Amino acid sequence: MNDIKPSYTPNEIKDKFPCFTSAEDESAEAKCGGGIYFKDKDIFFYTKRDYVEIGPRFLGKTSILLLGTKRNSLFKTLGNPKIKDDLWDAYEMQYGTLVLHYDVAGAAGKVKFFQFSTLTTEALNLCE
Repeated sequence: MNDIKPSYTPNEIKDKFPCFTSAEDESAEAKCGGGIYFKDKDIFFYTKRDYVEIGPRFLGKTSILLLGTKRNSLFKTLGNPKIKDDLWDAYEMQYGTLVLHYDVAGAAGKVKFFQFSTLTTEALNLCE
């Protein structure tokens, strides 16, 4: 995962990771603009929108422990979020944007999934 960027084309992702479970071509009709999905690994590349989503069943490692981490324990590592909501925070990172989604509102919430992108918070367009 460290060798791939959310801005890669669908073919670049498929070449790097040919074990995807499904794919959807980029088009106006495609859900979220298209993507490459690894449902068994809980990794989703939204190729038209240039972001990656990592779900709760992800078994890999991240450079910063995120999944299951309490919301109020992330300030030391990530600083203040650029955008804050009841159930998510968006952080401006050196590479772009990191969005953390929590299981419950408030400081007691734990990260249930996250998204990252090479885009800024202003340019990011997440799928609902």
